[in-house]
Amino acid sequence: MIISTTENIGKSYEVIGLVKGTTVNSKNIGKDIGASFKTIIGGEIKGYTEMINEAQDQAVARMAAEAERLGADAIVCMRFATSSVMQSASEITAYGTAVKFV
Repeated sequence: MIISTTENIGKSYEVIGLVKGTTVNSKNIGKDIGASFKTIIGGEIKGYTEMINEAQDQAVARMAAEAERLGADAIVCMRFATSSVMQSASEITAYGTAVKFV
């Protein structure tokens, strides 16, 4: 499955439609406490960086699986959207346009 953030991927295609994958992730209370201390001194909160990276990978995999079910060869114009669902829980959505090569 080709996944691109651009519309032009060097091949002609027909649009199938919107595909998306969503996940909501959080870290455990121990990580939250550690993150609270880190906000006092500043710097990267590695536990949350890992959580976001894992969530993005999971959202992309779910989006690609939906595109495969629709018979797509690629996804173009892929984007991420994120929001806070509740304290210490983030939603990540990967979305794009599923296409079939002609």
